Amino acid sequence: MFELTALTGKTYYIESPAKIGVWCPDGAHAWFIDSGNDKDAGRKLRQILEQQGWQLQGILNTHSNADHIGGNQYLQRQTGCRVYAGGLEKAFSSYPILEPSFLYGGYPMKDLRHKFLMAKESHVTDFSDPSFPQDIEIIPLPGHFFHMVGFRTPDNVVFLADCLNSRAILDKYALGYIYDVQAYLDTLDKVETMEADWFVPAHAEAVQNIRPLVQYNRQKVQEIADLILQLCQAPLSWDDILQSVFDYYHLTLTVEQYVLIGNTIRSFLSWLRDTDRVTILIKANRLLWQAV
Repeated sequence: MFELTALTGKTYYIESPAKIGVWCPDGAHAWFIDSGNDKDAGRKLRQILEQQGWQLQGILNTHSNADHIGGNQYLQRQTGCRVYAGGLEKAFSSYPILEPSFLYGGYPMKDLRHKFLMAKESHVTDFSDPSFPQDIEIIPLPGHFFHMVGFRTPDNVVFLADCLNSRAILDKYALGYIYDVQAYLDTLDKVETMEADWFVPAHAEAVQNIRPLVQYNRQKVQEIADLILQLCQAPLSWDDILQSVFDYYHLTLTVEQYVLIGNTIRSFLSWLRDTDRVTILIKANRLLWQAV
């Protein structure tokens, strides 16, 4: 873990729970793509900088989930580097309490206010700032989170953030977190047609052919949608649907999974409602979902 791997040209990645990209255009100044999940990750990244003799210029955040921005504060304080983000990701990175609050749907209890869902705040500069490295292409990849992006380096390496999960993750957990299902599917279509020398998903192996993994992720989205429609042949509450999904995939509920997978199931229900495949009923002061 936290090994530096060279890809091509001046582009690298660092193996960690969420892969971290590195671009070092001149052999002396480095840019990170994301920063790991906490202060300890930040320390390990700083050690890599020292070992390579690199000065950190900035951190380019793909999105504001805590496992991608957790090292921001430490690295910013230690090196004075800038942190860049855009849209709502900039707001969530600046005010990390927003992530557990959004996922929970209210003020988050103490069980959710921890480093896995709430990073330390950092001072964030917008992508539009002139100091952003102009040789890096920003690629919008919405769906997993609000305004998630990927980045293409001049070496034609594309960092894909969380728009794809590995087969192993999907086989074990069945689904990853999705905020907007339609946007996610549109992003999969976009990624499937991309050309690059290397693709680096944050939670899967770096590959030169990304299409098989895109297709497997799309297949899992359809599988979840079909399961929810099957479950909703009779009216069900959201809690009943969530329990049935966990039972079907033999998963064990935790507080973190309750908000992450629960939020994802809500997003699927919204998508199915917007596409007229489920309807909503209110009976005995309960909101129920039923397949059309």
